[in-house]
Amino acid sequence: MPEMSNYQRRIVERYYDQRDTIMLNKLQELVTDLYLADSDRRRDQLWKRVQAAMANLKVPPALAEHILARRDPQILARHIQDWLKTADNPGKP
Repeated sequence: MPEMSNYQRRIVERYYDQRDTIMLNKLQELVTDLYLADSDRRRDQLWKRVQAAMANLKVPPALAEHILARRDPQILARHIQDWLKTADNPGKP
């Protein structure tokens, strides 16, 4: 595989710098999709994607397991709101 140009390298670096924001946006979209899902099969697929996104965000395993065990989009949405608040104010606990 050829080496990346400086331009390509900067694009990749910016992606990884913004990865948390991208994952939070993806989770927000998944909440919407979960509300609109019309079959159990589709909901199962969406929850697998939620699990992967939470792993990318490095959500504590106990919290991720709680969210996945409940499989309630409202619980997930509330946690996303909390995560967005801390992402907007990184200096706050």
